[in-house]
Amino acid sequence: QVQLVESGGGLVQAGDSLRLSCVVSGRSLSTASMAWFRQTPGHEREFVATIRVPSDTAYYADSVRGRFTMSRDNAKNTIYLQMSSLKPDDTALYFCAAGAVQLTLMVPAQVQVWGQGTQVTVSS
Repeated sequence: QVQLVESGGGLVQAGDSLRLSCVVSGRSLSTASMAWFRQTPGHEREFVATIRVPSDTAYYADSVRGRFTMSRDNAKNTIYLQMSSLKPDDTALYFCAAGAVQLTLMVPAQVQVWGQGTQVTVSS
């Protein structure tokens, strides 16, 4: 059974940085496209970043491009989201997601497995 466990969320001030981690068990990262999504109350889950396998090409939402960096460590079966220059608008519950290999995972309907989420709160 595939499980995704996120960590690293917290309360920070605008301009600060945070790094989210997602440990994957039950499936090798080389067999999955991975992504980060986020959601705020009353809104749909939205795409943040993804890494396509096997090319390792990263794609980002316009709202985070240049501030967030997604990476993967296949040896640790872990993905990361390095978030810099955080803004109050980045406040959300962040989810790790896994999908089929060779897929650009940008739509919630394409996700096969979700993590439980980690809360990021950015104060102004």
